[in-house]
Order: sequence, then structure tokens, then C-alpha cells
Amino acid sequence: MYLPDPLKKLFDWIEHNKLYTDQANGRTGFLFPEDKLNESWTDEEREGGTLVYFYPEGNVNLKYWFGHEKPDVMNRLCVFAKTGGEGSQAALWLDDDGKQKIIHMGSGSGSVLCCVLAEDPIDFLRLLAIGYDEICWNSEFSYPPNSDPDECHIKPNIEFQNWVQKEFNTTIPQTALEIVKHPDEMGDEKTKDEFNQWVNKIV
Repeated sequence: MYLPDPLKKLFDWIEHNKLYTDQANGRTGFLFPEDKLNESWTDEEREGGTLVYFYPEGNVNLKYWFGHEKPDVMNRLCVFAKTGGEGSQAALWLDDDGKQKIIHMGSGSGSVLCCVLAEDPIDFLRLLAIGYDEICWNSEFSYPPNSDPDECHIKPNIEFQNWVQKEFNTTIPQTALEIVKHPDEMGDEKTKDEFNQWVNKIV
């Protein structure tokens, strides 16, 4: 398991912009100033783009998600981000060929999204830059952000979007489905997603 260079650059960008808090169990980073986000937040709209929190959890709490602590399972995962307010997470995962990918683990109490979010870490950053409220709700992935006029309007994180495009010479997709190929849910017996298939075999 290793930290991909694009995530290293992300964490450097977060620290350079002082987008973090330090706590007893480590540093937590985010993509937009928390004070500005909270000040802007109303029932109708908020600033800040996608809400996501980065922290060094590793695999210490995965026993609660899998229901066991088998090393051959735990050693293939490293949680590094909180993707939803209800407890969903993103992790680095080693597939059966030893290739590292970024996956989503829904909390089960809210989001049940269980899939590969991105084959490549740059695609993961492009996904975050699209500007959904959170990236744990697969029901929204086929639409651009703010497609539902009855939901809170999420203003894009322009500074983060510009950094992603310039730093990696890339573009930002219109929808999550341009990156997330099989946004399937926990327990889907017909899933085409390789992480979901792996979870089905071991749980």
C-alpha cells in the first residue's frame, strides 16, 4: 500500500491553504474553509463544493464494516477520507492483481454505495471537483450537480476546480458516471463492480 503522488499533491495543497485542523488522533483536511462554508450555509444554498474530509484512519476500524479482522482482508484496504455525513468512507484498495484503486464504503445507515470510485487518483480528484454535495449518493451520479431545484444549491469550489485542472492538465466531467463505471450498492448479487464482487465473496 502506498500514497499515490496525486493524493500527496492534494495534501500539500490542503496544507499550503491551511485547510485543516489538528486533533489528538491526527490531522483532518478539507477542500474549503470551514468558517466560510458554515457562514454561507442556509436551507437554500451553501458554498464550498463537495464535502469531504481527509484523515489517516487506515484499517483500524474496518472490523465494524466487515464483521471480522482477517488480515488478508484488512491489509488490502486503507481508509483515508470521509465521504458522507452519515459515516461513508473512501479507501485505497488492492484488487486481485495488486493494483491500487479508490473505492467507496457506504455506511449502511444512509448511503449503501459500494464500488470502485476511481481507477486512477487523478480521476478521484476530478470526481470531487464536479461539485456534488457529497459523493456517497449514487442516485445523483447520472445528473450534474444542482439538478434538483428543491435541494440545497451547492456553489462550486472554484479554487479547487482550477487547481485540479491546472495541476494535472485535465478537465472536470459533467457527471460522476463519466468516472464511476458501476455505482452499485451493498449486497447487489448482479453487480459488475469488482470491489462489490469482492465484498460479496468475503462478507
